Amino acid sequence: MSITTVGIIGAGTMGNGIAQICATSGINVVMVDISEAAVAKGMATVAGSLDRLLKKEKITAADKDAALARIKGSTSYDDLKASQLVIEAATENYDLKVKILKQIDAIVPADVIIASNTSSISITKLAAVTSRAERFIGMHFFNPVPMMALVEIIRGLQTSDATHDAVQAMAKALGKSPITVKNAPGFVVNRILVPMINEAFFVLSEGLATPEDIDAGMKLGCNQPIGPLALADMVGLDVCLAVMEVYLAEFGDSKYRPCPLLREKVAAGHLGRKSGRGVYQY
Repeated sequence: MSITTVGIIGAGTMGNGIAQICATSGINVVMVDISEAAVAKGMATVAGSLDRLLKKEKITAADKDAALARIKGSTSYDDLKASQLVIEAATENYDLKVKILKQIDAIVPADVIIASNTSSISITKLAAVTSRAERFIGMHFFNPVPMMALVEIIRGLQTSDATHDAVQAMAKALGKSPITVKNAPGFVVNRILVPMINEAFFVLSEGLATPEDIDAGMKLGCNQPIGPLALADMVGLDVCLAVMEVYLAEFGDSKYRPCPLLREKVAAGHLGRKSGRGVYQY
């Protein structure tokens, strides 16, 4: 199946990033959001990102204009009908995703693949709310989408080989390096990453080292570009806590219990960069 037009639900950080890489790879995009203002903001973000690439001489002015011309902003799901693939990139909320997926499923032709850019919600469970579970898949892009090479392709229990192969080929065509993952809480990357962040909070709460030294240790000793505590501040401490809560509930294994210090900081409203204070002050 050749994918020439991609529909994207959500013009936020993830949605507009996915729209940008599709457009710069020669694929037409329909980016849908609930309001004209949200669509306009998403388009402006793409334009700004392309401007930065232009300044760095990574693309030409003609490349930028061609990419922007390939993106159509819309508030109507009807505009998704010409797509061969629709990617849902809404907020990480199960009920919201189900509502959106049912709307997409009712509008687009039966042979269209639907993907969810979820980082934690079960693909098997989401697939089951559609009439095309075998043509449903997870495409978990990483933020910032234009910069990060990885896409986790998550197969639900029902996902067909043809669907997987088409989406894997599409990810490679976008210049990404996809990995294939079975459906499980947190998939692969976050399953390893977030418990590591949680363990850094245990180390901090036990007074083993300062935040700066914990982060320096992981950067210098494990070649990580950013320490786990600084990364937690970037991701959001509330997000890290919510992910650990999901693991604890889904696996029923005490090794996933959230660190009490992480809970305490979230309760205090110290959520990281977005609140001006987390482990560090901003």
